[in-house]
Amino acid sequence: MKIRLASAILFSSFMLSRAEMQTPVPLWPGGAPGALGTNANDIPTLTAYLPDATNATGAAMVICPGGGYQFLATHEGNDYALWLNQHGVTCFVLKYRLGSHGYRHPVMLQDAARAVRWVRAHADEFKVDAHRVGIMGSSAGGHLASTLLTHFDGGETNAADAVERQSSRPDLGILCYAVITMGELTHHGSRDNLLGQNRDPDLLKLLSNELQVTTNTPPCFLWTTFEDNTVPMENSMMFSEALRKNHVPFALHVYEEGGHGMGLKATLPFADPHPWAADCLFWLKEREFAK
Repeated sequence: MKIRLASAILFSSFMLSRAEMQTPVPLWPGGAPGALGTNANDIPTLTAYLPDATNATGAAMVICPGGGYQFLATHEGNDYALWLNQHGVTCFVLKYRLGSHGYRHPVMLQDAARAVRWVRAHADEFKVDAHRVGIMGSSAGGHLASTLLTHFDGGETNAADAVERQSSRPDLGILCYAVITMGELTHHGSRDNLLGQNRDPDLLKLLSNELQVTTNTPPCFLWTTFEDNTVPMENSMMFSEALRKNHVPFALHVYEEGGHGMGLKATLPFADPHPWAADCLFWLKEREFAK
């Protein structure tokens, strides 16, 4: 046990130093469209986490932390990135704008779409394959990820900004105990922060992403838990059913234990992660994203 504890502490120190080395990059150097000011809360950014060059697969993952569109949960951003780095995936943690700072849809979707475009535009710089760029999100971040998975576009071919010429369609998605619907089984706090109190019924339908799946929706890995009393497991099940009906490949895991918001659920850094991590890694390896 002492050896395991010492190893965990050393690895924790390595993770912290590596995280501190990252420099957030503004998604729009000249200021984000619709910005309400120039404070940090008004500037969406990406932070790159690079795997060891000898282990890199060339795949990339944009990570959207959860937090009810009110805050951003570090353990659903930084920790996921460091875990995926171990398996060769180059990661980009997105700091998107939030309802708690006065923003509403479609600002969050603009930030997520721009993040995927930005990674593709800088693929050569980070030595990643522009055709292997996924998106991952937890809870409300899972809603944002599922929104992009169902509301992407091919980019503007003639745009002056090279980033905007890129497609915003992710090549796959990972949805962790995700908010999916804006209907009866939604997470009300996420819905309020995303859309405010005076909600257009058509917008509620548009952002109920189980209703927006098509045959062109990317493959997805979804997981949730029976014990989740915050975001009902039916959210993941409804999205999976829509994927099945549209013949989109997916993997759905409903675990008995775990509750909501656990992330990797390691008492020591990655010492004893929840089984979803191994299942997700298997799926990513099958899709040649991870080692």
